[in-house]
Amino acid sequence: MKFKRQIKPYRAAAGGWGSLEATTRFVLDSKAALKNMRNLMRMNKARGFDCPGCAWGDDNKSTFSFCENGAKAVTWEATRRMVDTDFFAKHSVTTLYTQSDYFLEYQGRLTHPLRYNAETDHYEPISWDDAFALIAQHIKAMDHPNQMELYTSGRASNEASWLYQLFGRLMGTNNFPDCSNMCHEASGTGLKRSIGVGKGTIRLDDFDHADAIFVFGQNPGTNHPRMLHSLRHAADHGAKIVTFNTLRERGLERFADPQKPLEVVTSKAGNISSSYYQPNLGGDMAAVRGMVKSLLETHRARLEAGESGLFDQTFINAKTNGIEAYLDAVDNTSWMQIVAQSGLTQAQIREAAAIYQSADRVICTWAMGITQHKHSVDTVREITNLQLLFGQLGKKGAGLCPVRGHSNVQGNRTMGIDEKPAKAFLDSLGHHFSFEPPRAAGHNTVEALNAMLRDEVKVLIALGGNLAAAAPDSPRTEEAMSRCGLTVHISTKLNRSHLVPGHEGLILPTLGRTERDLQATGNQFITVEDSFSMVHASEGIGIPLAETQRSETWIVAGIAQAVLGDEKVKWRELAGDYNLIREHIAATIPGFADFNAKCDIPGGFYLGNAAAELRFNTPSQKAEFNASALPTSLFPNLDQDVPFTLQTLRSHDQYNTTIYGLDDRYRGVFGQREVVFINPDDMADLGFTEGQNVDIETLWNDGITRRVSGFKLVPYNIPRGNLAAYYPETNPLVPLNSFGDDSGTPTSKSVPVKLELSSALADQRIA
Repeated sequence: MKFKRQIKPYRAAAGGWGSLEATTRFVLDSKAALKNMRNLMRMNKARGFDCPGCAWGDDNKSTFSFCENGAKAVTWEATRRMVDTDFFAKHSVTTLYTQSDYFLEYQGRLTHPLRYNAETDHYEPISWDDAFALIAQHIKAMDHPNQMELYTSGRASNEASWLYQLFGRLMGTNNFPDCSNMCHEASGTGLKRSIGVGKGTIRLDDFDHADAIFVFGQNPGTNHPRMLHSLRHAADHGAKIVTFNTLRERGLERFADPQKPLEVVTSKAGNISSSYYQPNLGGDMAAVRGMVKSLLETHRARLEAGESGLFDQTFINAKTNGIEAYLDAVDNTSWMQIVAQSGLTQAQIREAAAIYQSADRVICTWAMGITQHKHSVDTVREITNLQLLFGQLGKKGAGLCPVRGHSNVQGNRTMGIDEKPAKAFLDSLGHHFSFEPPRAAGHNTVEALNAMLRDEVKVLIALGGNLAAAAPDSPRTEEAMSRCGLTVHISTKLNRSHLVPGHEGLILPTLGRTERDLQATGNQFITVEDSFSMVHASEGIGIPLAETQRSETWIVAGIAQAVLGDEKVKWRELAGDYNLIREHIAATIPGFADFNAKCDIPGGFYLGNAAAELRFNTPSQKAEFNASALPTSLFPNLDQDVPFTLQTLRSHDQYNTTIYGLDDRYRGVFGQREVVFINPDDMADLGFTEGQNVDIETLWNDGITRRVSGFKLVPYNIPRGNLAAYYPETNPLVPLNSFGDDSGTPTSKSVPVKLELSSALADQRIA
């Protein structure tokens, strides 16, 4: 396809006519317009299917329960384009590797099981039975179970994920690297340490009751657009929306609801943020610490005047631990350090603190702008500290809200996709199936890739996802995957990972969320869990393109049957009736009693949250304040000056590594992706001009050159010293050994780099 490249500032509000026009264009381009119009009317509805995009909750009130990017996800999946055996006979793997990520997925749906032939450099058809036999052959040839890595995407259903982890643990491994390791691991780790639960404490309707909502490090206009409806509704009802985000994002400023006709056809729109602060990358912890320092001054001044203090002392005394050490840490943090690290003025931070102080009910919400730094766990805990001081847990319209990415990434973790599973979970699983599960921690994603590089991994199975494009340090990631004896990708569409097979490689075509899943006992439904701990049933209605496509659950069961047989588990029976899987889930995971019956509840059922009920599963049985000092540097091991800190991010025509198109409408970028956003004054100081091409090089301490070339300079409203560019194009810049403390998450939002003018145009790889 041809694209018109231009940089053209976007003046309109987010949503509105632009969103409606883009949705219509993608529906028509799918070559299945009527089918996808029916799909969209069933999306996020009772007895319909859950959106395959983000994990935002459903209000079950709207006629159209989808957003622009959800519509893109559905039409992208429910296309009539097919990548069949003729396609692979025509195109070698080497040739396909030179194409863009957009080109690869645009070709359509995978339809047949395929085996890589290294001699011909082509994928060739293989039967399902032979594919399972090949997997079993490689697994049975391993020296020990930890030579296998079981990667999981956040799209996989609860049923498939639970079956997958059961297979791995019956094999004897906890090697479950997953996409959560690369995004919200810091949220789960930080929240568990602070409040004993690794999930958010609020429900969706809490947004209707909040007096203030503090939004940290996220861009809902692109990444989870349905959140804009909740923020807009809250703002219309008087809530103050306070945003901390390094880039100025249109979706956090103004939003025209595409479901309101007047706002579609006119310039009418509603404001989102009442206050918008732009901290440096990695500066959010300092900003929150500064808010607490300001509030602490007021608190003490009131007490000295004989008045009641600001903080909820009753809550603090009864429900928390460690307040003294934390307040000492606040006292020992200077305003000079706070201002320098946050990039905000003291006046701005005090202004934000005053807004917080004036609100009775406050929600704090965040995404990967918080979680992909070296000190992300401490940042999550600092946000929690602020909420604990005011007793913002356990009351309507208040609490903590990490906004997850992919549609079931939270559910995957609930189902046991965890390299460090809880003892109680393993005990329950072992008792139910009469075996001893492995107890040693397995590999997270970074650890798995390093194990591959050390030739310690014989088999990689990927249940969805696109690891080669999602993981950091792309050349090293690809080398790691290519060293495996066998790579197996369970996928709906062709992607980058398929083009870096191991010594042997399989692609297994799976059904999408929108499609009918017919098994031995009839049509099946699956379940997913959203960011608010709501579990929804999801049932596709579309007819699959090919009889050779299979559900993820059926494929996992087929692998397990071929490897383990059916002595311990009747895998094929489970694949034939998902109700049986849900009965096992109900018996092994808390909160899922009467699982099958609860699936009939319109809108889903709530799993509950102990911390929201003020029960804290920490060693002290109380919520824990965290007294960590601010980091001395984002790059403590780097012994050189850092001219710029880069964050990688999505464009608007993108979800995770899936590239729907080459436009980023709200940021004014059209027909291209190799761009870098820069403060105009930084550009001038370098002697560069708008539109020039630059090379971006990572500054690191391991002797490896990490460089991408030919990125167009785009002046943007971003603080000086900060840059932004799209992934996966800039993933080669993120060092594999640069990850968050205690989370293992790649530091994709804080990459130390320098810029140089390009000597030649880079290959844009656009077909």
